[in-house]
Amino acid sequence: MKGRKRGLLVDTLGLVHAVQVTSARVAEAEVAKQLFQDVKGRLPRLQVVWVDGGFENRIEAWTAAECGWRVEVVKRDEGRKGWQLLPKRWIVERTLGWLGRCRSLSKEYDYRPQSTASRIYLAMTGLMLRRLAS
Repeated sequence: MKGRKRGLLVDTLGLVHAVQVTSARVAEAEVAKQLFQDVKGRLPRLQVVWVDGGFENRIEAWTAAECGWRVEVVKRDEGRKGWQLLPKRWIVERTLGWLGRCRSLSKEYDYRPQSTASRIYLAMTGLMLRRLAS
């Protein structure tokens, strides 16, 4: 099944706290709002959320009103062309790299979004167990 969006909420260590897998028709801002609603009561110490530049002026006011968190948008430098290492953005990119090593997540094998989300949680559980054991 093609056309899925994966929303991940990770901490500064790159460990996944919430996953949302939706149809590609759903706007990214709506996926972020669903993620934030899922973890609103579970992460009491959360104060700042870093988001991609594509979310600028789309979720800041809603997040402050609904969750009480400050949203910081991580953007590229104005006028700079080519690849650029963005601060804080590499954290989620590293997590996506870890998940990409899991064969069941390398392609869209699942028909149900819940199955894909479960596979992401399973892959992260395996990663955390390997780290605890070493």
